[in-house]
Amino acid sequence: MSDGNGHVKWFGNLTSKDTPDVGGKNSSLGEMISSLKEEGIKVPDGFATTATAYRRYLEANDIEEKIKSLIDDYHEEIISLDEAGQSIRDLIIKGDMPEDVEQAITEAYEELGSRYNSEDVDIAARSSATAEDLPEASFAGQQESYLNISGKKALLEACKKCYASLFTDRAISYRDEQGFDHMNVALSVGIQKMVRSDLAGAGVLFTLDTDSGFPDVVLINAAWGLGENVVQGTVNPDQYTVFKPFLDNHDINSIIGKQLGDKKIKALYSDDEEEPVKNADTTDKERRSYVLSEEEILRLARWGKTIEEHYGKPMDIEWAKDGELDEIFIVQARPETVHSQKETTASLKSYNLKEEGKTLLKGLGIGHGIGTGKVQIIESADDIEQFEENSVLVTEMTDPDWVPVMKRASAIVTNLGGRTSHAAIVSRELGIPAIVGTSSATQELENGKEVTATCLDGDEGFVYDGILEYEEEDLDLADVPETKTQIMMNVATPSAAMRWWRLPCKGVGLARMEYLINNVIQIHPLALTRFDHVEDKEAKRKIEELTRGYDTRESYFIEHLSRGIATIAASQYPDPVIVRMSDFKTNEYAGLIGGRQFEPEEENPMLGWRGASRYYSDKYRDGFALECRALRHVRHKMGFDNVIVMIPFCRTPEEGDRVLEIMKENGLVRGENGLKIYVMAELPTNIIQAEDFAERFDGFSIGSNDLTQLTLGISRDAEQLTELFDESQTSVKELISTLIEKAHKSGRPVGLCGEAPSNNPEFAKFLVKAGIDSMSLSPDSVLKVIKAVARAENNETSD
Repeated sequence: MSDGNGHVKWFGNLTSKDTPDVGGKNSSLGEMISSLKEEGIKVPDGFATTATAYRRYLEANDIEEKIKSLIDDYHEEIISLDEAGQSIRDLIIKGDMPEDVEQAITEAYEELGSRYNSEDVDIAARSSATAEDLPEASFAGQQESYLNISGKKALLEACKKCYASLFTDRAISYRDEQGFDHMNVALSVGIQKMVRSDLAGAGVLFTLDTDSGFPDVVLINAAWGLGENVVQGTVNPDQYTVFKPFLDNHDINSIIGKQLGDKKIKALYSDDEEEPVKNADTTDKERRSYVLSEEEILRLARWGKTIEEHYGKPMDIEWAKDGELDEIFIVQARPETVHSQKETTASLKSYNLKEEGKTLLKGLGIGHGIGTGKVQIIESADDIEQFEENSVLVTEMTDPDWVPVMKRASAIVTNLGGRTSHAAIVSRELGIPAIVGTSSATQELENGKEVTATCLDGDEGFVYDGILEYEEEDLDLADVPETKTQIMMNVATPSAAMRWWRLPCKGVGLARMEYLINNVIQIHPLALTRFDHVEDKEAKRKIEELTRGYDTRESYFIEHLSRGIATIAASQYPDPVIVRMSDFKTNEYAGLIGGRQFEPEEENPMLGWRGASRYYSDKYRDGFALECRALRHVRHKMGFDNVIVMIPFCRTPEEGDRVLEIMKENGLVRGENGLKIYVMAELPTNIIQAEDFAERFDGFSIGSNDLTQLTLGISRDAEQLTELFDESQTSVKELISTLIEKAHKSGRPVGLCGEAPSNNPEFAKFLVKAGIDSMSLSPDSVLKVIKAVARAENNETSD
């Protein structure tokens, strides 16, 4: 069927060139249908009303001049924004659809029904403004969408409501700020066959990491029912992260992140004509189940990558799964509007919280930053005028009506929402820290209470009691010098690895496994492998709760650990990422769920049963086996062959032999698939017998804190001796120089992981002169040390 009188255009006849006539959303749907169908990407059929149809509607009802007059009255402060907006919307909704426009829409609707063998096909009517998705115009979602519309009469009413939504208060205010002429913007309505995602699930997909802008991942959010709850942030969805560079290799499972959301509600069809979509509670089974299978996650990620490559830019995509057809469809795709507009050479901000405070609340941390101020709880958008500048905004959730008040907040805290909710997306655009999905912020926080909201290097964001002191520093990534010495960074959390991906590093020199075990897994490994012997009933209950839904309790540990490590490895791929096996002390292990009965009490755990000595011991070896199996999964099943394994606190070469044998039994064979195994050099014996250790290991990493402790005989925790604890002592430096010399003779590289080079430029200079191969530091020290090392290397050259 041909397009009707210029008032409608079928998606199949549209391309990106039609944006001025049908808006970015609708032209994008047509572009995908016409260009990506052969790639297997499915888009529901439909058509769009045109800008011509919109202007014809205004003309036929003689309301254009009236709209201009009301806008002028608002600008001249004769009437309020609320009065102007409501009056304009009333004018539009009360108008009559011109006969020629009505005929074009109804005939197209009949044709759509015939294509799906339905007289009154269910459709979604989505607004698409002709200027909505231009690069200068972010804050998408200014206009309305209407779902589960059936019948010609309901469709025509939905079109008028979409036209009217061009003049919501938020849209008027936004266009004023962006400098758009209200009368130069038109509204197209995308009329698309509804996907029965009410019977399955839906969500959003971004072709980059929405927090950091890291370009090599696809981020997918999913919830049961229609997708509006994910977009609006009224539900805490599942989140899946997929590594893009591996998607073409079907032998690799490139899912590096998989988090279960509670998904407490789902949006369903309703028979109520006034409210065709209603929310219902999800079942306990639905809350405990992932919406998508791994095959579906990977298929969606591949589609996202294909769409991104076609458009040549990061994309923001909405998808829906049809429960009747058991098929997934793309229902919207538009350019991502936050990170894609930033220069990759822009500065990063580093934050350091200088005080400790009482934790009042925690949730999902969005962005990176700290905000302080008085709590102001706003229950409804009707009350946003009451908000005071630089307060901490606390509310149930936000939608586009909240943008004006969000701009004035020092931080945002919501009960509901995930990483792709409205509050998360807008807070990133504004550069304001947000903590979403707290469940109870409006109940737990008190109006007027002074708080500090932090989103730093973990997945969690925290609200602390009181105004805490903090430092903020700009890190300029422009004009960073090259160095011969490899500068790497120390990382504990996957989110920190993602956040700092722009740093000019050559990999991760120390990825600490302890964070993932302590904060993500939480359970003592032996409490999983020897669950039947756990004596603590409460610990058993917690373990059963955390591991419910996994094939085995051991798979819970392996899955969480492998995905966390894979995320860190992905952030630097293909540069090396050195993962240190667990180096908890006995008192730290005892603090894990179910851990106390498996750990001895030691007078000095720092010098006790730690590192290598645990791994081959019958009292821990099956716990170490889980760590090995996770790392094998990362390297062999997930494809991250850039991961190097490192053994801490190895007291003798013979102990090294025993550890390597246990690793081999668990599938980690030195040299197989390029596997390198390093040893920490943190005891004088590692240096005295360096040649023997070099026969067994592929490299050394100096742990300067432990080496200093054991050389000077000063505990790292001895407050009275702090002034004597100094890596620059001659004895420590001589040991380091000796190790480098011996290791290089044996053909082994030596790195150092610690803050000594950043705390003391002279120490960095010493390391360069001694011939160190690499230095690994906290991310916010990297740029400073690169410059210090470059100066030291230049001095060496000039000498």
